Amino acid sequence: MGSAEETVTSDGLQMRRRSYWRWTKDDFIPEESFQSWGNYRTALSQTIPRFKNRLTSRSDDSKELGELRRRSENEMKRCLTWWDLTWFGFGAVIGTGIFVLTGQEARLNAGPAIILSYVVSGLSAMLSVFCYTEFAVEIPVAGGSFAYLRVELGDFAAFIAAGNLLLECIVGGAAVARAWTSYFATLMNRQPDTLRIVTNLRKNYNLLDPIAVAVLFVAASIAMSSTRKTSILNWIASAVNTLVILFVIIAGFMHADTSNLEPFFPYGPEGVFRAAAVVYFAYGGFDNIATMAEETRNPARDIPLGLIGSMTIITLIYCLMALSLTMMQKYSELDVNAAYSIAFQAVGMKWAKYLVALGALKGMTTVLLVGALGQARYITHIARAHMIPPLFALVHPKTGTPIYATLLVTICSAAIAFFSSLDVLASLVSMSTLFIFMMMATALLVRRYHVRGVSSGEDAWKLAGFMAVIVGSSIGISAYWAADSSGWVGYLIAVPLWLLGTLGLAVFLPQRRAPKVWGVPLVPWLPSLSIATNIFLMGSLEAAAFVRFGICSGFMLLYYIFFGLHATYDVARQPAEPEVPETKKSVESKAQEEEVP
Repeated sequence: MGSAEETVTSDGLQMRRRSYWRWTKDDFIPEESFQSWGNYRTALSQTIPRFKNRLTSRSDDSKELGELRRRSENEMKRCLTWWDLTWFGFGAVIGTGIFVLTGQEARLNAGPAIILSYVVSGLSAMLSVFCYTEFAVEIPVAGGSFAYLRVELGDFAAFIAAGNLLLECIVGGAAVARAWTSYFATLMNRQPDTLRIVTNLRKNYNLLDPIAVAVLFVAASIAMSSTRKTSILNWIASAVNTLVILFVIIAGFMHADTSNLEPFFPYGPEGVFRAAAVVYFAYGGFDNIATMAEETRNPARDIPLGLIGSMTIITLIYCLMALSLTMMQKYSELDVNAAYSIAFQAVGMKWAKYLVALGALKGMTTVLLVGALGQARYITHIARAHMIPPLFALVHPKTGTPIYATLLVTICSAAIAFFSSLDVLASLVSMSTLFIFMMMATALLVRRYHVRGVSSGEDAWKLAGFMAVIVGSSIGISAYWAADSSGWVGYLIAVPLWLLGTLGLAVFLPQRRAPKVWGVPLVPWLPSLSIATNIFLMGSLEAAAFVRFGICSGFMLLYYIFFGLHATYDVARQPAEPEVPETKKSVESKAQEEEVP
């Protein structure tokens, strides 16, 4: 489409605004390095010095909040409160994970101690929530972790996060959509694959799923139409899901037999942590809430209440659901595919399996709705930084939503969901999530202990040294555990090193920045513990997940070298974009928007 422009006149002030629906070369590759083959060859010849430049460069709070946001041309609408964010937390997190993974991991790895696996994963997730909350309060933009890492760790670290975020968004959405089809078939009292089209393609790619594609586009259409409408629909669906969960917990305890909890540790502590690494997937999605900060009326108040409040309640719900299941049926008799349904059938409540399927279906629906919102906002801010074409940064003037970004994620997810069973990629999503959370905790420590222009070079080297000890010792603990060693010598070395590294930060370095409104408590201990737990859970995943992660990271690096590096370098050299003055009409409309309940 073209790049038609329209003139807006108000009180003598004239502005030229380009049409939203456009499709030109400059909307995809406007940077100088891509204007001709000669420019591109010159750019490639300067790859090493440009990489050094981007490796050491940093953004700042004001740039993320000002200049980058203006690249979307239109503002997102501030229409969300802490109540909306709390329900978004429920909608984003409570999906298929709790219904599928609990029985699987109780049967194969943890036994009745699966409740402790949820406690471990919940505590680790809560540590990450603390880090996200402090950043989201002080840098309330749509980019979430991508924006925060650009500020504290630089463009390259942010790009690594961006690549993993894109992978998590696309693959995660496709996985939920495929699962939606399976549970819908179960609700119709049919086999999970009966609604898919059987073909002669390769195994794991031969069951085509048009329903998954349709569900993805329906969720995306709702998300593109209005953030407020999506929030209301999420309330309704999450409320229904909550009622189903309450039924599962109460009915489970009504048929509980405490003898089913013996033995409590049939697979030992190792099994508890192996299960914790897997059920961590059930906590995924809360980072989507941080991306809604740009549309939150009072981020300083609403984000802590919404994020921390919802995650606390969700952790309690998960523990109660896990305990009710293992008390209702012996762990060795649990069905790995439909644990709750079979358990209710075993106690004479065969009809309850339909209610469980309905709850899972409602949960997946809200995950897709909130995912369509949050994922598009990640993409929007990544495009604002020109890591991907800036067309995807545009916000529609009427809906106040990033339609192009939403379509990008939806089309990619739909293409994968249509063909692939995604069994191979499931652990890769967990790996990407844990990796980003580890980087977020690292960025939080850097933010507190290093301020450019204030911290001395000596302090910077001390911070780097202590961080290296914390990360290195955490990797050592994880590797020693993964090696299934029965000894204790490795822990005797690695654990004290972690303690010394964290203590060194607390004693030998002053905190250079205090949080303005809300901050992570017990710094540096809680962020350091978040680094250790995320690395530990990463080490609990199978070796194949690391291989796939390495391969995907390799492709991301190639993309960065040949495109992302040069695009961001060119943009960084441009003068800051002047702030466009608002017309009287736009100021009045924004004031009215703030008052809408």
